[in-house]
Amino acid sequence: MKIYLNGKLVEKQDARLSVFDHGLLYGDGVFEGIRSYNCLVFKLKEHIDRLYSSAQAIVLKIPMAKDAMIKAIVTTLKANKLRDAYIRVVVTRGEGDLGLDPRKCKSPTVFVITDKIVLYPKELYEKGLSIVTVPTPRNLPEALNPQIKSLNYLNNILAKIEAINFNAEEALMLNQNGLVAECTGDNVFMVKGSYLITPPTSIGALAGITRQTVLDLSSKLKLKAQEKLITRYDLFNADEVFLTGTAAEIIPVVSIDRRIIGSGKPGKATLNLIKEFHKVTKTEGVRYAL
Repeated sequence: MKIYLNGKLVEKQDARLSVFDHGLLYGDGVFEGIRSYNCLVFKLKEHIDRLYSSAQAIVLKIPMAKDAMIKAIVTTLKANKLRDAYIRVVVTRGEGDLGLDPRKCKSPTVFVITDKIVLYPKELYEKGLSIVTVPTPRNLPEALNPQIKSLNYLNNILAKIEAINFNAEEALMLNQNGLVAECTGDNVFMVKGSYLITPPTSIGALAGITRQTVLDLSSKLKLKAQEKLITRYDLFNADEVFLTGTAAEIIPVVSIDRRIIGSGKPGKATLNLIKEFHKVTKTEGVRYAL
């Protein structure tokens, strides 16, 4: 496997960072998870824009232009001969010392990994997920804005651990006021009648690329999209619930905290959205040839 690291393609075993890199020491950096489908990098421009916005928010200057970053991603995909892949782009503050001062980090680290990913077993897309609400609340947006895809994912990992302890595949995270925010790596949607509803980003949810794609597709399926506050009660009484994310795509939820959602099977709106989403992944993005 070839890894893009600071301007060069290197073998996996040679892709090494300093133990003084502040991405490792403090989670000081940003990342994006991206998918390619049959030699088309889905929504690549949107992902790159978000990467650079995240970096801007933490005063991290990425040492290459957006076009160069896109070229690095495509070059890495080609080097690994991947038509369908999960792409992880990471920019860290770079090597510094044991202190927090970012001024000690003179040169950011940039690396790109292209590989396969299977987040959930295939049968869960057919039968649906059972998820649980966990005690760990989502980070306060005022403390760490969820629009910053930072390398510090400990909040999400703690919630994931709690889900695992409950023998669940995924954790539903609430904000400090007990409102539904998101899951550990996915956005949450519910269908009620003709309405498609998801929490607003202002309460602690990431403005997901897949989330926005689903919102854009809603009118095509005659669903009225809304961003509004959601409680667990709302989810328990929804007709359908599903999660969205780059790695997960769209996956149905059939049980929350042992409450059966709707019919207990993936719903019609969810299944139709999955079909429409798969169509979009064939057309929207940047193509490359192997």
